[in-house]
Amino acid sequence: MHIWVDADACPKVIKEILYRAVERTAIPMTMVANRKLFIPKSPLIDMLEVAAGADVADAEIVTRLQAGDLVITADIPLAADVIAGRAHALNPRGTFYTEANVKQYLSMRNFMDELRGSGVMTGGPAAFHHNDRMAFANQLDRFLTRHLKSMQNEA
Repeated sequence: MHIWVDADACPKVIKEILYRAVERTAIPMTMVANRKLFIPKSPLIDMLEVAAGADVADAEIVTRLQAGDLVITADIPLAADVIAGRAHALNPRGTFYTEANVKQYLSMRNFMDELRGSGVMTGGPAAFHHNDRMAFANQLDRFLTRHLKSMQNEA
């Protein structure tokens, strides 16, 4: 398994949680962004800088993704592609996208885009809070623990 992070808009606190989780579990992670990011020196963590442009990082993640990988993203179209690729998608607020819910999230996103396009003020996402950070950390920990246990059972 590999962890991919849609890193351009990923909150710093989430990146820090991921860095610690990677070191604890020894699961490799790649931060994908259209600008150079600071990452800790670790053989498990690398940075992939892609060209600027809409969805360039998303396309790179989808191209490199393998079934069973984990992608951290708030981008719902990317999450839909990840799910279609038989991988896992977790948003920074701690919600897993699944086959059962990703179409609903995508429909709501498209509806809100239409509203904004027609001039209706819809506001942005809610501010990122401590509860969001805790929800993410808990979901990530449960997921990685299940993955590590399944690896041990296979060995």
